[in-house]
This record gives sequence, structure tokens and C-alpha cells, in this order.
Amino acid sequence: MSTPASSRVATSPGSAGAGLLRVLPWLLLGLLLLVPATLSPFYVTLLNYIGLYAMVALGLVLLTGVGGLTSFGQGAFVGLGAYTTAVLSTSETLPGWMAWAGGSPWLALVIGLVLTAVIAVVLGSLTLKLSGHYLPLGTIAWGISLYFLFGTMEVLGGHTGLTGIPPISLFGWELNEGGEIFYLIWAFLLVAILTTSNLLDSREGRAIRALKGGRVMAESMGVDTSRSRMIIFVIAALHAAASGWLYAHMQRFVNPTPFGLHIGIEFLFMAVVGGAGHVWGAVIGAAVITILKQWLQDLLPALFGASGNFEVIVFGVMMVIILQRAPNGLWPILTHWWPDANAKRKVDAGAAPLPRREMPKAGEVLLSAIDVTRKFGGLVANNKMNLSVAAGEILALIGPNGAGKSTMFNQVSGVDTPTSGEVLFRGQDVAGKTSREVARMGMSRTFQHVRLLADMSVLENVAIGTHMRGSKSVLPAAWRLDRAEEARLLAEAARQIERVGLAEHMFDAAGSLALGQQRILEIARALCSDPCLLLLDEPAAGLRYREKQILGDLLKKLRGEGMAILLVEHDMDFVMGLVDRVVVMEFGEKIAEGLPEEVQKNPAVLEAYLGGVA
Repeated sequence: MSTPASSRVATSPGSAGAGLLRVLPWLLLGLLLLVPATLSPFYVTLLNYIGLYAMVALGLVLLTGVGGLTSFGQGAFVGLGAYTTAVLSTSETLPGWMAWAGGSPWLALVIGLVLTAVIAVVLGSLTLKLSGHYLPLGTIAWGISLYFLFGTMEVLGGHTGLTGIPPISLFGWELNEGGEIFYLIWAFLLVAILTTSNLLDSREGRAIRALKGGRVMAESMGVDTSRSRMIIFVIAALHAAASGWLYAHMQRFVNPTPFGLHIGIEFLFMAVVGGAGHVWGAVIGAAVITILKQWLQDLLPALFGASGNFEVIVFGVMMVIILQRAPNGLWPILTHWWPDANAKRKVDAGAAPLPRREMPKAGEVLLSAIDVTRKFGGLVANNKMNLSVAAGEILALIGPNGAGKSTMFNQVSGVDTPTSGEVLFRGQDVAGKTSREVARMGMSRTFQHVRLLADMSVLENVAIGTHMRGSKSVLPAAWRLDRAEEARLLAEAARQIERVGLAEHMFDAAGSLALGQQRILEIARALCSDPCLLLLDEPAAGLRYREKQILGDLLKKLRGEGMAILLVEHDMDFVMGLVDRVVVMEFGEKIAEGLPEEVQKNPAVLEAYLGGVA
């Protein structure tokens, strides 16, 4: 595009600022109503472009800033929306089966969105399987392909483009001037902002945000990460297509030039400069870059006394400075004294409890690993390992570093699949099942290296664990039709936070907690999935003596409630005074099993540890 109920409420000192953020759309709406009557046509047109660009950048906020997926190809999706409406609105020789859609911009919008969704699903199914730097390279590849497709197809007018696109008509009123289509552009943008904000403040939104915490963590909490990635990819594409539809009817002409790779890079700049993790950052980024480019195009030729692309050079330098000085974007700087509205959350204490699974009887064997062997090429990480865990007991799996404990942990939790042997959970074979399926069976876990979303509150981090206990999807979340279920999920998260003793930190940022508290937070998140078996991967690692005491008291409390716990540790002192039974590994094999006092006297164990913890 070329530019010319009863509740517990957090007590937060910045709640007034959070309230301001909630009314910001209404303040903006009031100002926008005055724009065409008070500003010149030039500035109205500039604001039109800002609104169009912000819609595309908003999709990138969701895709890149929140979901962690970098895309350079959004300009191509803008082109899909623009060309679809251009063809349907101007062609006089549509096939008979498409004649019904000819001449109507609104029908063209619907068809364009459907077409874009289909193409996005196809491209996403290929691109989103890539990781690392291959993912953005993949988006560059199809972005360039679509750009050249626009320029080579005769039906699309080739590089010359299509003219004579009719204006949008709304209730008989033709929006054929910048000041008239202005309201429609910003109405689309505000609806997009509202629905995106609602989506992020929901069960589905937490699943999307959990992607940045790692796919293993999200899958272990029951999140279908492939589905979540596809959702945000398609939503970002639809935002871009809607922007392209508006652009085509504002310009009344389209050609391939505004939909190339360069504009895809510019859209990504807008999202990052504004604040890629913040919905309103899309508007700030679009405004800053659009106005800055226009200002440089006017100023620099006057300064240098010659025409040229000076603005591109200066613009590039200024972008580097902004990214260096404000790596999180401009929006967090502008709202430094206005905490996120989610910092003050209402938790309905009277919300109906979520359904709970029937807990097994004390002593019932829940987990059995039978002759589990895991080979990596010629390396045998686990060799015919056997262990079992019963309801109401804590079993410790210990051994020196490199003994194969974590590999065994991955076999029983569904992260990895044994080369041979069986892992049975409540009589069902775990081998070959995904972490998500294992979680649904009633097994939940924590991680050796804490995996939290540092900027999210303790409450929201823990609520990720409730994901598979809810069912409301994207559309109900976007239009706030999920509020009853959301209240129950948050109430469950609050109950688990209180259960583990972190109630006073419920609304604090998870990253502000001490390491010991973060590990307990992970346990609360795991408990939210309503497990009967809890898998803990070195939960005492890095903890001070007092923190270990608190953790030990919590695990004893959970055992007393009937929970089965498998504890992977190498801290002998922490384990021996806590657990009911111990399995000791060395070089991938079991060398001892029994009561703590028996294992401590076992010569093989003493030799493995060389008199202390390795």
C-alpha cells in the first residue's frame, strides 16, 4: 500500500491506569468521530492508511508478538483480499456459478475471507511445520510466490493492475471519499482490536500465549499447539485480507506493487516498533512508521535540495535506534504507569467447581514401567527399566548426573517413546501417545528448568493448567460468550494457588517470584489439570534449605490427599526424609529399589554416589 457477582479482586495501586486502558477504545472512538470534520483531507487519508496498516500489524501482534511465529508474508494476504474484491467487483465475464457474487463488495469480502482462510490453512500446514530460521524463510518464499502470481495472471490485470473498482455502498450511501470510508476503516480496526483482546483474555488466549513457554510445556498442559499455531496464522491472514478489501475500495485500483515482500517487512516493523506483545502496539507502530515515512519524504528533499531515496536510509537508521532503545516496543513505554488491565482480575469465589475425576483408592498401582529400553543409535540411555507408583505414595527416582533419569521421565510422561518395553498408566499403554493425551488420562508434570510466562500473572500461568477442562473455542472467546466457563477456570486456578500456599502472590507477575515459589507455581499449574499422578522433574534443584522444606511440606500434603507422586531427583538429603520408596539408577539401569533407609545402606548405591551427591 502506498502512503500519501461476588468476587476476589486484586488490590493493585495502578488499577486506575488499568481502568483507563479499558476505556481507551471509547476515548479513541470519540476522537475518531470528529476527525473528518476537523482535519484536512490529507490528514484524513493519512489516518486511513494508519488504520489499514494497523489491521495487518494487529495480526502480526497475535502471530509474532504473542505466538512467537515470525512472518514476512502478510503483504500477500493483503493482496488476496484486494484482488478478490477487485476481480468480483469489476469483471463482466464471471463464470455462471460465480455470477451471483459479481458487483457486490460485501459478497466479495465474504468470499475473500473464505478464500484467504483456505489458502492460509494450506500454507500454514506446510510452513508451520518449520522451526527456527526456516519458518520466516518459508513465509518469505510463499509471500514472493503470491506476489509474482498477482503480476502474471491476466485475469488480475498483470503488472498493470485492475481499475474501476466501485466504492463500498452502505445502506445506500456510497463511501467514495476518504472522509466517508474513514469511519468504516476504523470501525473494522476497533472491532478487530476488541475481538483480539477478548480472545487473548480467555482459555484459547492462554493456550496461544503458552506457545512462547515452549511446545512441550503447552502440550503437557493439554494444549494442542499445532491447532493454536494454525488459529493465529489464519486470524492474522484474515486481518490482512480485510485490510486489503478496504484498501482496494478506497484506492479504486490495485496492482501488485503494494503487496510485495518489502511491505511484509514493513508490517513486521510496525508490530515490533509499537510493541509486538500488545494489541494497541499495532496502532502505535502503524502510526509512528506511517507518519515518520511521510515526514521524511517531505523534509529530506528540502534539506538536500535533490530528490532521491534519502528517506529509506534515514528511516532504516531510525528503526535500528528505536529497536535498540525500546526492544519491547513503544507501547510499554507509553503505558509505564498504566499496568495491564489483566493485572486486576476478578475471581468469582462462587463459581461452580469444575467436574473432577474419580481418584483411585490408596495403594492402587497407577503407573507401571516394564522393561523400558531407550536407545539413541548405539547409546543405551535406559536399559530394561522397571518401576511402579501407587496412589497415596511418593516414589523417588534418583541417581548421579547422567544416570538416565530424565530420559526415563520422558518415557513415562509421553514426551518420548521407548525403543522397547511398556509404560502402563491405569492399565493403558502410554507408548506412542502424545503429552496431551497422557495429560487427559490423569498424569501431569513439572519441568527440570522452570517453564513459566514471566510477564503473565501467577493466576494466568496456573490457569493454563485448566485448558483441557474447558471447551469454549475461538469465536465464543472473541465475542465474550465464554465468560461463565472462564469464571470457573479462573476460580479453579485460584483454588490451586491457595492450595499450594501462594495466595498472596496470585496477581504478581510470575517472573517476580523466587525460584522456589516458581517451582511451587508449576505444581499448582499441574494440579489444575486434575491429575491423580504428579510427575516432578528435579523440583528441588537450585532451592535453598528453607525453600526445600516448604516444597517437602507441600508434597507430603498432596500425598495425604491421595495423590501419587513420581519424583526425579539427585538431591539425596531432600529425598530420603520425604519419600516412601526409592529407585536408584546408574548408567541407564536400575541398581537398587526399596525403602529410603534400605537404599542408603546399599553398597551399589554408595559406590554410585562415591559417598555423596554427584
